[in-house]
Amino acid sequence: MTTGITADSELDCIGLYCPVPIAQTREEIDRIEAGQVLKVMADDPAAEEDFPRWAKRTGHEILGLEKEGAVLTFYIRKRK
Repeated sequence: MTTGITADSELDCIGLYCPVPIAQTREEIDRIEAGQVLKVMADDPAAEEDFPRWAKRTGHEILGLEKEGAVLTFYIRKRK
């Protein structure tokens, strides 16, 4: 399943576990401009709850989520 969303930047967090994927996502989202989209791939089982919670807390928007096996791919729009 593909969302058809075009990412401006990508981050591979496969093999990393909480809190590293969120910490790396925070660093990477700081590098892109407001309105741009970050694609994050993670296989941490906690990611499915962690990323939406983090996005809500920080004001960013989850545009889509793809699941392929154990890999979750999030598309996050930087809001500010």
